[in-house]
Amino acid sequence: MTPAPENLENTPEASRRVPAEVWVLVAAGFVIALGYGVVAPALPEFARSFDVGIAAASAVVSAFAIMRLAFAPATGPIVRRLGERYGYMIGVLVVALSTLAVAFAQNYWQLIVFRGLGGVGSVLFSVSAMGLMIRIAPAEIRGRISGVYSSSFVLGSISGPLLGGALVGFGLRVPFVVYAVALVIAVAVVYLALRGSTLARPAAAEPVAAMTVREAMRDSAYRAAFCTVLVFGWVYAMRVSLLPLFFTAQLGQTAAMGGYALAVYAAGDVVAMFPSGRGSDRFGRKPFLIVGLAVLGVGTLALALTSSVLVAFVVTFLSGLGTGMVSPALQAVLADVLHGRGRSGTALSAYQMAQDAGTITGPLVAGVIAQALGFSWAFTVTAVLAVLAAFAWIPARESRVTVP
Repeated sequence: MTPAPENLENTPEASRRVPAEVWVLVAAGFVIALGYGVVAPALPEFARSFDVGIAAASAVVSAFAIMRLAFAPATGPIVRRLGERYGYMIGVLVVALSTLAVAFAQNYWQLIVFRGLGGVGSVLFSVSAMGLMIRIAPAEIRGRISGVYSSSFVLGSISGPLLGGALVGFGLRVPFVVYAVALVIAVAVVYLALRGSTLARPAAAEPVAAMTVREAMRDSAYRAAFCTVLVFGWVYAMRVSLLPLFFTAQLGQTAAMGGYALAVYAAGDVVAMFPSGRGSDRFGRKPFLIVGLAVLGVGTLALALTSSVLVAFVVTFLSGLGTGMVSPALQAVLADVLHGRGRSGTALSAYQMAQDAGTITGPLVAGVIAQALGFSWAFTVTAVLAVLAAFAWIPARESRVTVP
């Protein structure tokens, strides 16, 4: 007898196999991250072309993150009305159209508005993608799937700046046009690949009401995940904003060396993601979260204490290993907690808001600390936050579900 579609994740065959729908989202995620990296080198210079200062140019980057945070509470009702698949596609299309509009911006304020609208689309497709992953990932391989999905974004973010640097040579507006076109193609692929999917079809109402933030906060695993993703947003943004500056201003290296440091961090991230994702399915989420956050903290603290370029590269790679251990297990915990109750729930939106809040405050606060007290203090504060997040997991429950 063929199992009902909603029970497919409980069959032995499904528990061992990554659904085809996941691979579609992985490929789309790579394109999205690749494109984000493509426009990253051009965006500050494009803003400066309108005769504004460094602070105003930086505000263009912040506008995207601020709009993500501001729009996050509205994503739940929208996803509930549209379904995750259509929410995902519409979100990506909004980013595509806003990015194309950026390419044709005629003044600084148009640039700010168009880039900010991209943040609206970004949070819509992010929450929709998380909701889809929570719903379609078989319980036994959630960590493995989270590792694959996270890796697609990291690999895209590594490749993007290389392509973007080459495209800038054809003009500052060209990367935005290329990114917009790539996003439209990604939407078309997702639509064609998932339109006949049973797992990705617009879901009927879940048997239990979507989980609210208040309900989720009663779960020790969600509370620890919430704290961790806030720290993770801080770490990610701090890494992008301060790590290159540390290599140039503190260690006296070229800007290229700062870029290599980011690549080394990302390499450590990717190296750890696949085994830690699989391991969290077998041994549980908590060991990888606690050890990974501790490794991240130690690596970041060591960076604060060194003046050697070689040591800085080694501990940067070590920090990347730490984030790579945490990321798949963290996403798997969210799926464990919200599975069957995550669609359109405020608990899912709040989780995304916590990450965005960390992304916004990380570079601002760490940047102020670095300017006032030095890079060492900024890295030390970040290391302490990582260790505190690790301690939050000690009393938390193990969320991994054992499927017979």
